[in-house]
Amino acid sequence: MGSFSIWHWLIVLVIVMLVFGTKKIGNMGSDLGKAVKGFKDGVKGEEEKEKPAADKSTIDVAAKEKDKSGN
Repeated sequence: MGSFSIWHWLIVLVIVMLVFGTKKIGNMGSDLGKAVKGFKDGVKGEEEKEKPAADKSTIDVAAKEKDKSGN
């Protein structure tokens, strides 16, 4: 497909826009963006579930030690 010139791709783009319409193409783009964002949030969610358990225990221990020392 690298052998096609820019004019070939512009003609294909015009035909696609005529067939689907700009509104439908815009909706597909926003849906794809939402899907990617949802995937990223899902991946971050799993990482955050694992992190707080380790971080909380460290913070709690440090706070308890500080309270015991009287500061």
